Amino acid sequence: MHAWLCENPVGVDALQWKELPTPQPGPGEVLVEIRAASLNFPDLLIVQNKYQIKPPLPFVPGSEFAGVVAAVGEGVSHIAAGQSVACLHGTGGFATHVVVPAKLCLPLPPACPITEAAGFIMTYATSHHALIDRAQLRAGETVLVLGAAGGVGTAAIQIAKAAGARVIAAASSAEKCALCSALGADATIDYGQSQLPNAFRDAIKAATDGKGPDVVYDPVGGDFAEPAFRSIGWRGRYLVVGFASGPIPALPMNLPLLKGASIVGVFWGDYARREPKGNAAMLQELTQWWLAGKIKPVIDRTLPMAQLKEAYALMGSRSVKGKLVMVN
Repeated sequence: MHAWLCENPVGVDALQWKELPTPQPGPGEVLVEIRAASLNFPDLLIVQNKYQIKPPLPFVPGSEFAGVVAAVGEGVSHIAAGQSVACLHGTGGFATHVVVPAKLCLPLPPACPITEAAGFIMTYATSHHALIDRAQLRAGETVLVLGAAGGVGTAAIQIAKAAGARVIAAASSAEKCALCSALGADATIDYGQSQLPNAFRDAIKAATDGKGPDVVYDPVGGDFAEPAFRSIGWRGRYLVVGFASGPIPALPMNLPLLKGASIVGVFWGDYARREPKGNAAMLQELTQWWLAGKIKPVIDRTLPMAQLKEAYALMGSRSVKGKLVMVN
């Protein structure tokens, strides 16, 4: 097998494409022949030693992938060789093969495209957990989605619309806003044109008839957090999803008091570990929505696995709409 190996987590340039022995599955494990793997923001942080999970060295990055089961270990009965699966393992995806626990594999119906499957679990599970579980989003409420043209942002638009909410999508260009509208956003804010903080707040106010959004979905952080929170409606829920802009914001704590609002943390990975039954039910619902056409992963483009470093550069340029997917 071949894999992108991280032996020193100092950044993307240190990754090396190497030939390694093909592993064999142990009890409860499966060997997956990887057909596609998506690039997520944590995949950048983890090779920079900036992610909250720090795997032992050396490791193969690539948190999310899809492929075909090549072999099964002892005790595995719900998955057979030849079955197409998607998997979120945290590492191992940027390779030709990987061994993972069988319980982490989501069997794929034949109708599910393998490239979409590679970009399905992380973004849609994060957004569903955030909006439906943590925010308790109700039909008729208004959701402001920041970074709306990215992977989790495009997922959040679709899930909020499936829940019957009104969606305001904020993105950094007219082209990205057009994508958000095509996904079902009811209104868009081009924050390339609505400068922080005042023009951005004015745009939110105009899009909500002065009421403010009921829910803010924020995977961006940085300078967007405070003006977005100052714009939130009464009893609003501010979802802390991530910090793609870099800086972790510090909000004045009088703002939640004045707004009667909640700051709500979203850590889907730990939710899946702590509440596996709830997570399994969520993934089942998401798969049903996917098959019914209510949600559809947005793939910016596919690239050969050998071009992983170019894909990292594209993600860093902030030009990607949806997900980048590497293919073998």
